Amino acid sequence: MPQASLSNSTKNALLIFDGDCGFCTTSVRYLERTLPAMPATIPYQWADLDTLGLSTDEASARVWLVTPTHQYGGHLAVSALLRHQPNQALRFVGWLLATPPFSWAGALGYSLVARYRHLLPGGTPACAVKR
Repeated sequence: MPQASLSNSTKNALLIFDGDCGFCTTSVRYLERTLPAMPATIPYQWADLDTLGLSTDEASARVWLVTPTHQYGGHLAVSALLRHQPNQALRFVGWLLATPPFSWAGALGYSLVARYRHLLPGGTPACAVKR
């Protein structure tokens, strides 16, 4: 499926996710079908994490949006992705997710989803994050 490019600030962006997690994979595939401006995606298990400046622990714990100049993890990756959509409503939600107190709620919400992703639809025991 061809992917629309993001704005210049994220033109060479890469969305890194846990490819062993059914919930994560399903979520990324949904975003690929739904968002008009979607970066390339790759499971962290296939990515050259050293080149991207990430550790295996970081990559297995949360989604990452890596651009040539920034690394956004967790809810901030979602925020950055939404901020670069052509739809104004999505951009607004993206900015809210990066602005306190909404960012605090976003961080908490993302943390809960990441922690319990193995219990969510599509999740399997392989989705559990090691603690």
